[in-house]
Amino acid sequence: MFQKTLCVWLFFSLFAMAFAQNTSTIEGFVLSAITHAPIEGASIKGNGLFAVSSASGRFVLKNVKNNYCVVTISSLGFETKTVHLKKYSESEADVIKIFLDEKATALDEISLTGKSNQRKAQELPIISERISNEYLESNRENSLMQTLEKIPGISTINIGSGQSKPVIRGLGFNRIMVVQNGIKHEAQQWGNDHGLEIDQYNVNAINIVKGPASLMYGSDAIAGVVDILPSETPQKNSFNGEVNLLGESNNDLFGISTGIQARKNKWFYKTRLTYRDYGDYKVPTDRINYENYIFELQDNNLRNTAGREASASFNVGYTTKNITSETAFSNVNSKNGFFANAHGLEVRNSNIDYDSSSRDIDLPFHETNHFKITNNTKIKLNEHTLLIDLGFQNNNRSENSEPVPHGYMPKPESSKERIFVKNTYSLNIKDDFKLNQNQHLVTGINVEHQNNNIGGWGFLIPNYKRFTVGGFGYLQWEINPNLHLLTGARYDFGIVKTEEHFDWFRSTVNNADGTTSQVYLQRALNKTLDFGSFSGSVGLSYIQDKTNYKINIGKSFRMPLANELASDGVNYHMYRFERGNLNLKPESSYQIDAEINHNANAFSINVSPFVNYFSNYIYLNPTPNYYESLQIYEYTQAEVFRFGGELKASTTFFEKLNLEASAEYVYSRQTSGAKEGFTLPFSPPLSGILSASYQFNDVLFLDHPQFMADFKVAARQNEIVPPEEQTNGYQILNLSFLANAHLFNRNNTVKMRLKVNNVFNTKYFNHTSFYRLIDVPEAGRNISISLTIPF
Repeated sequence: MFQKTLCVWLFFSLFAMAFAQNTSTIEGFVLSAITHAPIEGASIKGNGLFAVSSASGRFVLKNVKNNYCVVTISSLGFETKTVHLKKYSESEADVIKIFLDEKATALDEISLTGKSNQRKAQELPIISERISNEYLESNRENSLMQTLEKIPGISTINIGSGQSKPVIRGLGFNRIMVVQNGIKHEAQQWGNDHGLEIDQYNVNAINIVKGPASLMYGSDAIAGVVDILPSETPQKNSFNGEVNLLGESNNDLFGISTGIQARKNKWFYKTRLTYRDYGDYKVPTDRINYENYIFELQDNNLRNTAGREASASFNVGYTTKNITSETAFSNVNSKNGFFANAHGLEVRNSNIDYDSSSRDIDLPFHETNHFKITNNTKIKLNEHTLLIDLGFQNNNRSENSEPVPHGYMPKPESSKERIFVKNTYSLNIKDDFKLNQNQHLVTGINVEHQNNNIGGWGFLIPNYKRFTVGGFGYLQWEINPNLHLLTGARYDFGIVKTEEHFDWFRSTVNNADGTTSQVYLQRALNKTLDFGSFSGSVGLSYIQDKTNYKINIGKSFRMPLANELASDGVNYHMYRFERGNLNLKPESSYQIDAEINHNANAFSINVSPFVNYFSNYIYLNPTPNYYESLQIYEYTQAEVFRFGGELKASTTFFEKLNLEASAEYVYSRQTSGAKEGFTLPFSPPLSGILSASYQFNDVLFLDHPQFMADFKVAARQNEIVPPEEQTNGYQILNLSFLANAHLFNRNNTVKMRLKVNNVFNTKYFNHTSFYRLIDVPEAGRNISISLTIPF
């Protein structure tokens, strides 16, 4: 049914393209007249037209009538300029360069409303990085987090070829908050094998906060935030869309996505459909050695890693001068297989022919459906700006495995090993009050309620309810145009209620008198726990000519999760028994972040070190005890000391060749507890990326052809926590070719990208990968081609 709906959708999309011949698209770059450096955040306005220049200075005006328009370009620190733009003939260059003259007036004579996003980011003393839509389109990978891996300080825990979860400076899971449309994304993110249920084609820009952000975002932002920003409101009387096509060689993937947005006057809408289908992915080896068992791979396919993903979203909004409200509906559905040999050793006795097809999804597999409704309302009342975010999420996840008896458990009647159904209700209210020209006081409250129910024959965590409420306030103070202060405090309170749970089968236990009994073992208790803590931070930002200095000192905290408190079962994906601890205390983190960012005419460098101390870090500790031949892991706490940082530098030669180098390093050490002297699990090694891009002249029907090369180097990771094993270093090369082309519509350019990952089919192990624990290397060579067709 979904495929039929998608075909109808695409028919009307292409139909709209065919009848959109009376308008055109004009591209251009906004540059400094003195340095020729790109100007980011420049506003380009015309009659019914609007655009904002990207980090490269590029802008795109769509739906230009009669191939001609008059626009006004403005940017903070530059003279406003009005120009006449005309769509050139196909034999001439289509891209226009607009040069703005710098203003000679002082900064305090410029209206604050003209500040670009880049200037606002410089003034905010938080270590963050904004990811533009241009970056996302040029670097898109199989999952959203894999797309962001080139960002220094960002790594991923990969689960197969289609799913991954974020790691920021070596910390992940519920220490990283993923926010979409102002609402925290709530799924089963505590699990190693649980990815993000987010359609990356429905993402336009991202703000990544490195380091503690509990002050603004709440408890789970103790290590950082991936804030997926809402797309901009369409311009009046506009209609546009795009079709995205993707194909990959490694897992025979085919993907298609189409989106439309339009606005008449005050009402607007946005909608998108996406579908992806892929087979087993290939690795550069023909055998896997796991627990001293050898698994032969047919045609290098990692058997049973195929999957299907479908998503749909619809946004409707209303905007006036003082009120903007937008409601978003989205549904993401996926079915993904797990590498068969990773789910316990019983699969050796399975009757399933895993090698009969590379596209079928056999047991074990998981299915996930994530439904989300959010509403974002912005109200301007004199000196107050009120922001209200409402959200409801339903996450339904089932893990399916072959029914196999374990210990005293008889053979189950179905394949439903575990079922998690989680409903989350969220409310955020924030008031931005302008005290005077230089001071803003922001106050707010965050409320969230979760209800998580379980099912299936395998137990890991109990039914639970979780309620959290947090109040905060912080002051933004412009001491002078180049010196800015941010300081604030927050208090959070939370309640976790777990429900008792008994096995559905009887087990034999030994009594004190020497007899035995058959009993239903109790796995969880009826327990109510409450947690509360203060957090706060103070930071300074100083801008001196072309250099920006930042420092931020803060204290953050995180409440324990239900799995850390009350788990008591076998995790076959990790081949271990996990046990919670009801005596855990909230994590407290103290951190100092700094950043020096220098931007010259053709050279830039960024250094961002950090120092971090956890007084009671929560982690899963392996013990010498066993349960039914599986090693028991127990949640415990320890003091942890961490430091590290990122370095990034870039330069431009001959206005066409850009070179970039980046590196990241994290040092972690447990200073107390059972693993004193060891690092933390999944700690990324020292690594770096050397990148080069060259912009060619237009040729034939190709505009702005660009060649890109990324060479990643990772050092050997000797710092491990037993039973982790050391990971060898590696070097891989990725190549890309990007261009715009006139294929279907002379007035609209099609964006083309050809990419080759792991060019030399190198066998290597990513230390933060989920499958690395069972000796599975990363994917082999992959050739992908994508088209973005606007209309």
